[in-house]
Amino acid sequence: MPVVKTVTPPTAPIVDLKRASTRLAALGHETRLAIYRTLVRAMPEGCPVGDIQTRLDIPNSTLSFHLKKLIDVGLVIQERRATTLICRADGEAMDQTIGFLGRECCADNC
Repeated sequence: MPVVKTVTPPTAPIVDLKRASTRLAALGHETRLAIYRTLVRAMPEGCPVGDIQTRLDIPNSTLSFHLKKLIDVGLVIQERRATTLICRADGEAMDQTIGFLGRECCADNC
């Protein structure tokens, strides 16, 4: 009789896997990672868009393009305060993404 090997399914739900994959892919671009790092360092208050542009020395159109991607994947929150547009790293999304990897640590034997 052939030996049947039982395969243990991943511990993380597929939704978490897709979300983490999407977020990590967004951070896989050097400019987006630099923007996100700037916002993480500015937590919890966030940072005005103009200050991000100045700190990273990137054109406004480039910054807008990359911020939109970070917002779309749920890593960044944008809010208007009077005439200033403030961006903040979403701490809960960051914890979920990093925690996804941490929860998987040492879960299986190969």
